[in-house]
Amino acid sequence: MTNLSEVSAWLDDELPALLSKHDVPGAAVAVAVGDDVVDHAAGVLNTDTGVEATPDSVFQIGSITKVWTASLVLQLADEGLVDVDAPVVTYVPDLGLADAEAARRVTVRQLLSHTGGFEGDIFTDTGPGDDCVEKFVTQLTDVPQLFAPGERFSYNNAGYCVLGRLVEVLRGKTYDECLREYLFAPLGLEHAATGPYDAIRYRAAIGHVKLSPDAPQQVAPVWALPRSNGPAGAMLSMRPRDLVAFARMHLSQGAAADGTQVLAADTVAAMTQRQVELPGFKVLGNAWGLGWEIFDLDGGTVIGHDGNTIGQAGFLRISPDSDVAVALLCNGGDSHALYRDVVGKILADLAGVELPPLTVPPAEPKRVDMSRYVGTYSIQVADVVVSEDDEGRIWLDQIPKGIFAEMGEEPERRELVHFENDTFIPLEPDRGMHLPHVFVGDDGRGHVAYLHIGRALPWVSADATPEPAR
Repeated sequence: MTNLSEVSAWLDDELPALLSKHDVPGAAVAVAVGDDVVDHAAGVLNTDTGVEATPDSVFQIGSITKVWTASLVLQLADEGLVDVDAPVVTYVPDLGLADAEAARRVTVRQLLSHTGGFEGDIFTDTGPGDDCVEKFVTQLTDVPQLFAPGERFSYNNAGYCVLGRLVEVLRGKTYDECLREYLFAPLGLEHAATGPYDAIRYRAAIGHVKLSPDAPQQVAPVWALPRSNGPAGAMLSMRPRDLVAFARMHLSQGAAADGTQVLAADTVAAMTQRQVELPGFKVLGNAWGLGWEIFDLDGGTVIGHDGNTIGQAGFLRISPDSDVAVALLCNGGDSHALYRDVVGKILADLAGVELPPLTVPPAEPKRVDMSRYVGTYSIQVADVVVSEDDEGRIWLDQIPKGIFAEMGEEPERRELVHFENDTFIPLEPDRGMHLPHVFVGDDGRGHVAYLHIGRALPWVSADATPEPAR
């Protein structure tokens, strides 16, 4: 098996070419084996300014933040201040949802494992003030319940904002202050920032986006999502070495490098226990723990989390059996393909585990009866319309709404083909992958209940005619 110095030499030689291959403006990588860490960077942080990326540059980690939020919650459990099986309203009495009974029942564990059941892609901007998370939670009263708490998995950003508010209530401090005091400080992090006022002290990356599929890549129009979504992954930024320090704490039974016990050893182990299996596809892992994605790979189990913000992407993978951690952070382009080339090779070389092959369309897709699937599926940030044309081709139109429409995102159309059972995949790849679209459930009237693409989008209408963006 390759050693860490050989991986370091490979990164030094190959990372610039891989960025060019995948149209990624800039990226940084850190790899740890035990207590030994190497890090590398290439490219630029901003194509308008040409500032070079360095190993000490800070990138947004996006939804990898959720594992940090989970760690803050479970620190409170270690202290006896939180029961993860208690209803969240025990600690956040201001929580209200459109379904009042669900709001009373949903537990801390269900939010940690994305099984709370209410719509999760809520990005309400409640301002930059220290009360933004509190205000965000009070504005969830009209958020619909998609299914009963605990019934199934559906990725939930808003649920993690509620968990962030739980931390604020019990600590009597802002979420950002809790990150700095209870995680940054004991971990000895030197290049980590909770927001733009911290990030600007370092070499900070900005995202790069395409506002439509055919448009050229450009610097993102804004640096970050609203601060109110901080606990879900709006703007937490750091260098990969500091992200790996967090991973090392989880590999070391909750202990920081200096021996400080950040989490109890039993708690660290509990976070990787399977809470819910994922439906029919493995892009987000095979199962979810308390914060962690769980990947069953050829060669062993890997835990981790991905993150995406406005033109920035992050990947964290940990092989507990091999004591290996890898963090990749980048600021645009085909980030998933870069992940496969970089993180995939490192895991294979150092941990002996292999990423699964990419899901690709069958050479001769099976024709299926689409009557159960066609129609409109809707959440607050998008309508998704599934239709079949006269030639039997299957189309998916995604029409942005809310914050994404306001940011200038345009509708997208892609052709789907049948893959297996109730799973379809796009004919053409998006950011290097063919994301499985899984139809699940039954509405009792001959139609499926949800289109699952990591989120469960409920079927709302048999109308399969795309509406203009609104």
